[in-house]
Amino acid sequence: MGSCLPPLPDNCLSVYTEKEKDPKYWRDQAQQTLKYALRLQNLNTNVAKNVIMFLGDGMGVSTVTATRILKGQLHHNPGEETRLEMDKFPYVALSKTYNTNAQVPDSAGTATAYLCGVKANEGTVGVSAATQRTQCNTTQGNEVTSILRWAKDAGKSVGIVTTTRVNHATPSAAYAHSADRDWYSDNEMPPEALSQGCKDIAYQLMHNVKDIEVIMGGGRKYMFPKNRTDVEYEMDEKSRGTRLDGLNLIDIWKNFKPRHKHSHYVWNRTELLALDPYTVDYLLGLFEPGDMQYELNRNNVTDPSLSEMVEIAIKILSKNPRGFFLLVEGGRIDHGHHEGKAKQALHEAVEMDRAIGKAGVMTSLEDTLTVVTADHSHVFTFGGYTPRGNSIFGLAPMVSDTDKKPFTAILYGNGPGYKVVGGERENVSMVDYAHNNYQAQSAVPLRHETHGGEDVAVFAKGPMAHLLHGVHEQNYIPHVMAYAACIGANQDHCASASSAGGPSSPGPLLLLLALLPVGILF
Repeated sequence: MGSCLPPLPDNCLSVYTEKEKDPKYWRDQAQQTLKYALRLQNLNTNVAKNVIMFLGDGMGVSTVTATRILKGQLHHNPGEETRLEMDKFPYVALSKTYNTNAQVPDSAGTATAYLCGVKANEGTVGVSAATQRTQCNTTQGNEVTSILRWAKDAGKSVGIVTTTRVNHATPSAAYAHSADRDWYSDNEMPPEALSQGCKDIAYQLMHNVKDIEVIMGGGRKYMFPKNRTDVEYEMDEKSRGTRLDGLNLIDIWKNFKPRHKHSHYVWNRTELLALDPYTVDYLLGLFEPGDMQYELNRNNVTDPSLSEMVEIAIKILSKNPRGFFLLVEGGRIDHGHHEGKAKQALHEAVEMDRAIGKAGVMTSLEDTLTVVTADHSHVFTFGGYTPRGNSIFGLAPMVSDTDKKPFTAILYGNGPGYKVVGGERENVSMVDYAHNNYQAQSAVPLRHETHGGEDVAVFAKGPMAHLLHGVHEQNYIPHVMAYAACIGANQDHCASASSAGGPSSPGPLLLLLALLPVGILF
């Protein structure tokens, strides 16, 4: 099978379809799945010592399906029958993603929901819906804390790993309270907000929760004084420091750490992999001035992969006998879609699935709750009656019955891929639609493709994973994670839990909750 590449020739595809012609193949498969499902009646009601949340930014259901096919095809299989690591999770729910003021949400308001437990306005992080975007004077008194803070307050170690800037929308909701997600440094803030005392998100990263054990991602330039030359891109003006206040936040981070602890700041993959994570107490890794490179473009010397960062993070955090909370964001899935570059987006999602697998190997179902979800979807789709094993980036098997031109299976509802040549839709057979940066055709021209408004999937495994079921409001998710870990406000059921957060016998309330009908749990 190693020589078979999509689209698969008949002699390759027949290896799969021949056995599938026999009804026994499907019946046996279904019976095995049924037996596994029946075993799930024995609920895992342990206390979650560890909680890991994987957030695929923009990873809607259509993206999950396309990622599954791509993962299989990268292994020279048809792809449709492949199982992602998240596909193996026993519990799946749907999350309603709207913001309090938006039918189709953004990544900031949604991050506030799935990390802080309350829905919020579009563009705001770590604040309630009483805060209006860009209005600094509506922030004070409306701050809401996240599950990262709840875990830290309970004595757990905490970490943030992302492929975006560490002060981007998703990670910032874990530690910041900001009326605008774009206030990365004081350079991006209006004078009015500065005069009213609001702080930028990079500043808050270093001051709000001072003892975050692991921070890895991009965003170097927001940590340094304006025009400070970047260590990696010395000639690039856009990579230079942005801060107007003259602060060097890296030095501030170092000074906050106790002298008897081993703290390390690294800016490239070589330095990161040279560390012994079992002797590291605090790690700050900033590998790009802005967002990290796409996985397909990644420099193996300077930039670690998401799965490499996750492995090191877990090794560092696991030293705490009380356990840990780790937020992992595959953040550039979203960026690939916004640019109409489906190939970039899907390879980002495949890499996040690798990281999920890595975390699964390094942790136990007995004491680690793992949740995989998305903040929102995109107007991304694939169709066109493509045959089994068709390259996920390939053409549909027919031409349009209207303009008589071919089209790719992947399309966008809107975005930069809208092209008209000679008054007609571009003929994709005349371009390299398999290129890494090919922008798939869209129905409506926009410089940036938009999010989608449909529900997204929530995959869960480990202690209390069964509490994620059915259709939920997005802000329900951190309450489940906190309940499972006996952190935060909802701890009535934790009386018999050990101080280390290890497995314990469920209390009466816990057993009652496990047996209640689905609707009562909302």
